[in-house]
Amino acid sequence: MQFPLTLSAILERAGTLFPNVEIVSRLPDRSLHRYRYADFYRRARALAEALVRAGLQPGDRVATLMWNQYVHLECYFGIPAAGGILHTLNLRLHPDEIAFIANHAKDRFLIVEDTLWPLYEQFREKAHFEQVIVVPMSNRTVPAGSTDYEQFLQTAPGDFRYPELDENSGAAMCYTSGTTGQPKGVLYSHRALVLHSFALAMTDVFAISQQDVAMPVMPMFHANAWGIPFSAVMMGSKLVFPGRCVDAESLLELWASERVTLSGGVPTVWLALAEVLEGSPERQSLLKGSRGLIAGSAAPESLIRKFDGFGLRLIQLWGLTETTPAATVSHLKPGMDAWPEDKRYEVRTRQGIPIPFVELRSMSDDGLAPWDDKTLGEIQVRGPWVAASYFQLPTDDKWTDDGWFRTGDVAQVDAEGYVKIADRTKDLIKSGGEWISSVDVENALVAHPAIREAAVIGVPHPKWQERPLAVLVLRPGNTVTEGELRRFLESRFAKWQLPDGFVFVDELPHTSTGKLLKTELRRRYQDWEWKHPGHAPGE
Repeated sequence: MQFPLTLSAILERAGTLFPNVEIVSRLPDRSLHRYRYADFYRRARALAEALVRAGLQPGDRVATLMWNQYVHLECYFGIPAAGGILHTLNLRLHPDEIAFIANHAKDRFLIVEDTLWPLYEQFREKAHFEQVIVVPMSNRTVPAGSTDYEQFLQTAPGDFRYPELDENSGAAMCYTSGTTGQPKGVLYSHRALVLHSFALAMTDVFAISQQDVAMPVMPMFHANAWGIPFSAVMMGSKLVFPGRCVDAESLLELWASERVTLSGGVPTVWLALAEVLEGSPERQSLLKGSRGLIAGSAAPESLIRKFDGFGLRLIQLWGLTETTPAATVSHLKPGMDAWPEDKRYEVRTRQGIPIPFVELRSMSDDGLAPWDDKTLGEIQVRGPWVAASYFQLPTDDKWTDDGWFRTGDVAQVDAEGYVKIADRTKDLIKSGGEWISSVDVENALVAHPAIREAAVIGVPHPKWQERPLAVLVLRPGNTVTEGELRRFLESRFAKWQLPDGFVFVDELPHTSTGKLLKTELRRRYQDWEWKHPGHAPGE
């Protein structure tokens, strides 16, 4: 049958089959809001009907400015059900950048959480919304000139009928969080999001099921919270939203009260959890049997081992805004369980193999790179949920002439198809004609018990073109010398691959989505004066 793949079909399934499944949200006052899929279903449809009655036309963009909570989930489904396009605004960006994104997308409506009204006020004169709808999550009075979300839902008489939706029409969009140039919009079709949701539910991807209690710590305002909200609703999973309280203690409270089985976040989230859990077997037991998704930057082997000890299995994945975002995931293949322990962990630190329907190739300067686990090449992908262009921008060199998306990530691929990201193309360090992977050195450094976080950058060198500089954050109460760190690294790297300088700082700069902001580090240390002569390649 020609049956359209749309998010409205997922919404209907959830309301029909899982009406009593719970959705829990942490509110600004730290209390917990609870309701069920039956309530979510009714309110998402009411939102869709209210938007249509307010003048929404097919393809109109509706912006959201919210934390991870139940109303945001209603928007995830209600806006596309009305024929509109959900546009999640990244609240961690500069107000001027948010205004640029909203104007470029030509957002007609804005749905904003009342706690974020002060942020909206910083760019309201620069953005051009026709109607602003405020979600009352606290005791604040809804500002004059705006519409109360709850009252807005009451404008829907309850006889909503879904419009005819083409599965290839837009359902959601997100702008990239690139560190250079203006952000670029990525438009996701209904078909792309539905297929992506199916993939995440597969056993060898995220294995999302109705047995799960899923707590997405990754923000719903960027890259679809890695697709967890869509897939979890499709499968009928209980959902737990942490709101703005994403510190380790708050997350562990939810783990204890809601018995979370699946969560996900960038490495800094897991590092913070690990620090709180160390030395507390009773709290570690809260995580036993659960799964954790980690992406944004490479997961250190030491972190994966640590959470294994806590009873939680960390699963490495990789993707981009342009890939909806999941593209690869790292699980051991049959037979690998019999491999030596160190080899198994080495595989698990890789970004993994492509998930079904994502095709991947590695391209070097000489053409197609072999899967020999040695040759570095830029990873290129294509598939049904990989973007074909940017929103209202001419297709640029990010797409090849034969239709592959150029990710900008440099990697090596082994014979089994496991991808190991070496760096972004702009982050590789070229020293004396040889390439150094900053990711490998960073992951080795954070395995040292004194190091909490590490960034390695290439800094201009008068003789070797570039040399690696390590910028480090120590664990509280720890000290370590440069000599100790060099000796610690010598067993894994040649001398010429070792950092020639070590800088200790209180914190590292990050992007709005938690990635290391290496452009800022390179700016800070561009005039670094080398005291160490460096080593020639081959030493």
